[in-house]
Amino acid sequence: MNKSINLSSVILARNEEKKIGRAIASVSFCDEVVVIDDNSSDLTPNIAKNKGAFVYNRALDNDFSGQRNFGLSKAKGNWVLFLDADEEVSKDLANEILKKVTDSKNPYDGFYLKRRDNIWGKNLNYGENGNTKLLRLAKKGNGEWVREVHETWNIKGRIGTLDNYFLHYSHQTLREFIDHVNYMSTLHARSNMKEGKKSTLVKIILWPKLKFINNYILRGGFRDGIYGFVVALIMSFHSYLAWSKIWLMQKKTDKIK
Repeated sequence: MNKSINLSSVILARNEEKKIGRAIASVSFCDEVVVIDDNSSDLTPNIAKNKGAFVYNRALDNDFSGQRNFGLSKAKGNWVLFLDADEEVSKDLANEILKKVTDSKNPYDGFYLKRRDNIWGKNLNYGENGNTKLLRLAKKGNGEWVREVHETWNIKGRIGTLDNYFLHYSHQTLREFIDHVNYMSTLHARSNMKEGKKSTLVKIILWPKLKFINNYILRGGFRDGIYGFVVALIMSFHSYLAWSKIWLMQKKTDKIK
């Protein structure tokens, strides 16, 4: 490991030519920026290179933890910050990160970062999309990413939480949001099948309703106005799709048996 590099940022990207420049600019405080590109067909890798990032091409193959671990292997810093191409680190968070990773008395081995979603130009402050904490900053060599979907970074040691947030510019059109939900629900269903989880009619009917109630009422999504309602509704639809797809996969498996 090159000790002159204290902080690396790893960015995952695919066909994000409109957003990759902003993401890279937001982590300019890092000693190096590594972009793992998933066979983009647009100018994403070219823009990343022109912005000074080290770019590596690797097919995602629906394995997010594998992609992040590959990025981890390419990072040279003592600390690694993970970002997606549609995300942006705020200036306040950048300053907070720098203070932590340069503090010799810092007792933590990793940090949860708060993420705030921006949908259709609106910052969500409530619901699951307005109250997300993700383990995205940690010392290199302290753990690996696990699970193909909804991946987590298993870090050994003490984990803290930073005060400031980063932005997630996701789903800037309704069609983009629904397409993403359809794609992710399929991956989620496959992952749950591998883990032995089963779907039932009760789950297909009940979980989407509970998801909506949790997002819109219990987590205060109604306070985000119409945006909060639409997001809660679509996330409920995601739950319906995921459990329905698991049920269909079970039926196919039963026929094979």
